[in-house]
Amino acid sequence: MTNSGKFKLERRLVLTIVLLPVAMVVIFVGDTVTDYAIAAAVFYTPVILVATRLLPAGTVVALAFACVALTLLSFALTHSGAYEVGIVNTGISIVAIGVTTYLSLKLVAAEAAAHESRERLLRMARITSLGELTASIAHEVNQPLAAITTSAGACRRWLAQEPPAIANAQRAADRIVEDANRASAVIARVRGLASGKAPHRERFDFNALVREVVALAGERGERSGITVRLSLQHDLPAILADRVQVGQVVGNLLLNAVEAIEAKTGGAKTLEIVSETEDGNRIRFSVIDSGAGFRQGELEHLFDAFWTTKKDGVGLGLTISRSIIEANGGRIWAETDKDGGAIARFSLPAGIGAIE
Repeated sequence: MTNSGKFKLERRLVLTIVLLPVAMVVIFVGDTVTDYAIAAAVFYTPVILVATRLLPAGTVVALAFACVALTLLSFALTHSGAYEVGIVNTGISIVAIGVTTYLSLKLVAAEAAAHESRERLLRMARITSLGELTASIAHEVNQPLAAITTSAGACRRWLAQEPPAIANAQRAADRIVEDANRASAVIARVRGLASGKAPHRERFDFNALVREVVALAGERGERSGITVRLSLQHDLPAILADRVQVGQVVGNLLLNAVEAIEAKTGGAKTLEIVSETEDGNRIRFSVIDSGAGFRQGELEHLFDAFWTTKKDGVGLGLTISRSIIEANGGRIWAETDKDGGAIARFSLPAGIGAIE
């Protein structure tokens, strides 16, 4: 405890020790000099109320007994007025003192229990937040780590050729460095998001970001035989948001779409990616897949934490995506495509003018 806190506590104790007895003496004198018809002893109740806020429960009980004793002594010393009325008023005063003491102590005990419950909830919330943060980082960093693994495998293959394809291996190594830096940036952004830190907003070319993410996810789409169509508005305004965070969301939506298409048996395998202006001062991004779409009731819980339709999913990807988009001043939602697939969309505020 600081010196200031100790001083305040000592001053409060001094005031309690001095003022409460003085108040009790004043009430006792007033009760004694008035006749039986006046129940002046009920004014002991404010003394009890103040004491419960400043003194331990045992001391408050002792103080209440002292107030009752003073009430009885005052009755014995009073000689004017109707004696029967005095007995009734004395009984009322004693009951008032007892009830006030009981209720005050119960209230203080309830407040202490509520405070302890709040502290317990805060501790649980911190533990839960730590678990969510760990799961969030593990989920979001998975994409750049997968890209690193892919690039490392390609690099080994280029070097194993006779003669080694040094230029191609060099490009693969460069991609490894880029993805490692991206993983580091993802961790920093997720930690900042969990701690409530404001996003690092800047103007950037949204279409260029989409092409980068599509290029990273393209190899998996090609292996699965998915046809990807880019419908990017050429004069799209610059976006004003955190580039790394928005890239996480774009990558997560694309990965979800690819997995949905892979899970469906039969039919066309198409993935359409659309960027367009919305209301003039916002941009809208859409991912339209030819997967199985949503079952009844899934849209309502799609963005809930730890809710997932995937067998091995943790249910955090879309929750994190929503947190990112909302932190950057946008909104995210999902729809059912007219052809039966799924549509994931988000919109974000645009910057000023298009980036040439």
